[in-house]
Amino acid sequence: MSIHKTVKLANGLAMPSLGLGTWQQRDADVVKRVVGQALSTGYQLIDTASVYRNEAAIGDMLTEIFNGPGSTIQRKDIWITSKLAPTQQGYEKAKQAVLDSLEKLQTDYIDLYLIHWPGASRLKPDSPKHREMRAGSWRALEELYEQGKVRSIGVSNFTTRHLDEMKEYAKIQPMVNQCEMHPLCQQTELLQYCAQNSIAFTAYASLGEGALVNGDVKLPQLDAVAARRPDLTPAQILLMWGLQKGVAVIPKASSAGRIQENFDVLAKAELSAQDVTDLDGIGNKPEKHFCWHAGHIA
Repeated sequence: MSIHKTVKLANGLAMPSLGLGTWQQRDADVVKRVVGQALSTGYQLIDTASVYRNEAAIGDMLTEIFNGPGSTIQRKDIWITSKLAPTQQGYEKAKQAVLDSLEKLQTDYIDLYLIHWPGASRLKPDSPKHREMRAGSWRALEELYEQGKVRSIGVSNFTTRHLDEMKEYAKIQPMVNQCEMHPLCQQTELLQYCAQNSIAFTAYASLGEGALVNGDVKLPQLDAVAARRPDLTPAQILLMWGLQKGVAVIPKASSAGRIQENFDVLAKAELSAQDVTDLDGIGNKPEKHFCWHAGHIA
């Protein structure tokens, strides 16, 4: 398996396979610094969400860069992903949410817009209202897609059940599903489903929210691969593992060193078949989720 610098979506767009995740980064000065460093490093994808509350800071930084004297980076060079919050579910709210994100990001279009979670706020997990709300949200995204306000649409944290249900009401099938994925949460069934249905996959929490590389969770197999590949850090090994499975990765980083380290994986030699097999062998049953898991949402 080899890595690619882009992932092709069902509508023909090429999404960068490595981007900057910005979850938990709300301080405007920090967000602007991190985004600026990422773009100067070579990143072309910035991943945000309404619930992250940093879209405005990202928009300020992008506008500053695009309009800077002598800047070689233009809007068309950058892929922006944002997402609909659970509080924004439903046709009218979803439509307004995208317009609000466009204003905050100071852009005429968003490259990829996702329904962040299959559930709506303030409903019991087993409420049938969830389906109605997300179907309304999807209808809004389809209309905005047709209007060119969003260049591609998809979902996040959807299970195979939620995706299968979409076939009953979606005129346009989701182009991306963004979910947690790492060796303890390999999402094998979900990956197969997405591949069979032309849905690209983006992995978040590739490092297990840091637990897989900071010593909180011991992975002898990862240590063995790291011993064979001294040119790669454990974080780079985990990112490479995901990239070689054909998914996009969006690791978070706040320091210039980490931003560069993550980006450098694109220029490294890929993992051997044995390395991949060893990491696959970590597989945890049941899968270990460090973040959201929507299996209980009706």
